[in-house]
Amino acid sequence: MRIVMRYGKEGFPLDLPDDLDVTVIRKKAMPVLSDVRAALEAAFANPVGSRSLQEEAKGCRNACILICDITRPVPNGIVLPPLVRSLIEAGISPDSITVLVATGLHRPNEGEELREIVGDDWVLKTVNVANHFARNAEDHVTLGITSDNIEASIDHRFVHADLRIAVGLVEPHFMAGYSGGRKIVAPGVAHEKTIRTFHSARILENCKAVNCVIDGNPLHGAQLEIIGMIGKCLAVNTVIDEERRLSFVNFGEIEASHLEAVAFVRPYAEVPMNKRFRTVVTSSAGYPLDKTYYQTVKGMVGALEILEPGGTLITVSSCSEGIGSAEYAESQRNLIRLGPEKFLQEIMPKRYAAIDEWQSEMQVKAMKKGKVCLHVGGLSKDQRALTGVALVESPAAAVLESVKASGDRRVAVIPEGPYVIPLYVPDHG
Repeated sequence: MRIVMRYGKEGFPLDLPDDLDVTVIRKKAMPVLSDVRAALEAAFANPVGSRSLQEEAKGCRNACILICDITRPVPNGIVLPPLVRSLIEAGISPDSITVLVATGLHRPNEGEELREIVGDDWVLKTVNVANHFARNAEDHVTLGITSDNIEASIDHRFVHADLRIAVGLVEPHFMAGYSGGRKIVAPGVAHEKTIRTFHSARILENCKAVNCVIDGNPLHGAQLEIIGMIGKCLAVNTVIDEERRLSFVNFGEIEASHLEAVAFVRPYAEVPMNKRFRTVVTSSAGYPLDKTYYQTVKGMVGALEILEPGGTLITVSSCSEGIGSAEYAESQRNLIRLGPEKFLQEIMPKRYAAIDEWQSEMQVKAMKKGKVCLHVGGLSKDQRALTGVALVESPAAAVLESVKASGDRRVAVIPEGPYVIPLYVPDHG
């Protein structure tokens, strides 16, 4: 049996013997929008919880549109041209429209990479396009303190805009439940200290700060509080299928429209399973998510509900850009030096998490569940040593080794990685 895993831009062929009992876990077939332009026009004209885009834009002197950075395959090239044209037609001058890349604490996207995420040369030439820099204190406005004692500081270009729109992709997220909407604002264009508090262990160790959970999720709650401090925010929400084709789009008030998109994607992204497996193979969703090991951890965490305690989790990821930030590399050194339990003990009291240590914290969840193996393409020898997991040259051989050790020939394979979340439901089916 050959299964092509999401890996880089080309995919990774996983060849498994036919005598294994293999369960391939993927989304059921999703609808694909046949006329994308008509779907966008309909979304702008028939909003969720707001007036139409034309009505919202009328009388506004300026606008700020947030887009995700290179780590998210948002179809901006489809969404931005009609969105920007609509704002210009409503009377907003092109030089008063800013497209702001919501980088969070990630590096900026520049040059050809910026062109790739904007996806349209006309947009690049017509309006202002800029990166958010979380460490530039002067770029932010402090709005207040959330009920979880998070100082809400947000990029002034978004806060002070007459019209505020976030464009995002709605998919499972291993901390915030689902991505998109409010998450593009915070942490997307938040100040460093806001992000570091958001991602502190006291919040992320909450049992509701997990994939596919919105109600009671402390991150989701804090994000909505910050939206309330900013004032009216709008959103364009997209959902894509396994082939990255547009399956759903809507527009409207940021919370209401986001929840509608979540309701749409849930039946596809969440796959109930009535059994767990001693051997699970997953990916980091391929390009662009698997450019770094930092992002690869999402694939590990996404598969954990169906991994038997003590089982083997095998992840494939290209990591074409390396380990991630220098701060993340240092966090991984601490994880390896201290071990999972002591690492958690050390970070729990912190009000401000060290930059990027939250991804090491998420890796601990996988390490505590079972043996974690990694097949990787792009890491140097020194970077490989920082992964803290078992490195394998052949994922297929790792599967056979796990099957032999466990005596269980059942294997689960999740080709699309964290975009598909198998949920353990014992009485399902």
